[in-house]
Amino acid sequence: MSMIRDLRAVVRPSRVSLRKDSSSVYDTTRDPSTPSAVVDCAVYRDGARVQTPKPLTPNEAMRVVRRDGGFVWIGLHEPTEAEFSGIASEFGLHPLAVEDAVQAHQRPKLERYDDSLFTVFKTIHYVEHDRVTANSEVVETGEVMCFTGRDFFITVRHGGQGSLRALRHRLQDDPELLAKGPSAVLHAIADHVVDGYIAVADAVQDDIDEVETEVFSPGRRGGVSRGVDSAGIYQLKREVLEFKRAVSPLLRPMQLLSERPMRLIDPDIQKYFRDVADHLARVQEQVLGFDELLNSILQANLAQASVAQNEDMRKITSWAAIIAVPTMVCGVYGMNFDYMPELRWKFGYPLVIGITVTICVGIHRTLKRNGWL
Repeated sequence: MSMIRDLRAVVRPSRVSLRKDSSSVYDTTRDPSTPSAVVDCAVYRDGARVQTPKPLTPNEAMRVVRRDGGFVWIGLHEPTEAEFSGIASEFGLHPLAVEDAVQAHQRPKLERYDDSLFTVFKTIHYVEHDRVTANSEVVETGEVMCFTGRDFFITVRHGGQGSLRALRHRLQDDPELLAKGPSAVLHAIADHVVDGYIAVADAVQDDIDEVETEVFSPGRRGGVSRGVDSAGIYQLKREVLEFKRAVSPLLRPMQLLSERPMRLIDPDIQKYFRDVADHLARVQEQVLGFDELLNSILQANLAQASVAQNEDMRKITSWAAIIAVPTMVCGVYGMNFDYMPELRWKFGYPLVIGITVTICVGIHRTLKRNGWL
């Protein structure tokens, strides 16, 4: 049981920021006869990787497992239908699951097909950016599909992020954990993916805090922030929605893996899926909170812009009212009638100008006192 107590330390030795680039996903030492989509193919027996004179093809690996025991772990990256058909036939994978694995763009889910489990995870990668704009890409998504059988484990990755090479090496460094079989690998991948969600959630929280500060900054002019506008806030909201689509549907599969006995899942491993589900639930609460907070920020930004426009309109209206007085007086005296009051009086001009200025000054003071100017 000491191995089980150290399970979390093995599969997540440290939470490294997702802002760092992943290493290459391709294994340049693979056999040329192996399908080009295969990243790695290995047989594990008693928790250790079986060493072979040359890299094994999936068919060769399966023959070794059936003859000597253990399980095979095959990693693929964006296989075509032709590349995956031979593996699917060798391992008896269900056609519906194979179709989903090849086409990608699937919703996170858990499906049971006879003697195998098909699990879909969406991976999330945080994209570095200076500030949020209308064209900012905040998160980048990928997919990891897992086929879990009694003596095999197959991963199919889509997208440039989410390499499992480091995770495979960490598992290989703990034979006691790998001895638990394919279910230990499934848990490690689930925990790895959810840890990625936590790191991305922290980074997105920083972005939202920055946007919130800019929206309510006292240095804003005209209701528009110096660093972000309504389009930028809306773009961030769309990226959070993409994040939510990855997190929310996965909660139910993790609960099933942690609560419902399954013959392909080792009982000692199953209890640790509960820990993954708890972490996933916390991330889901964060993402839902992001969505609500961004709604409030967007509404506040639009309200501030509306208030600023109203203030501009009041100023324009106020000056129009002041200008209307001399315009009216000049319009009256510009009608060229022969008989008009005080038309030929010596003090008529300065009197009219004085009255006009007095009225304009009075209107200006009244509007300024009322906050219109």
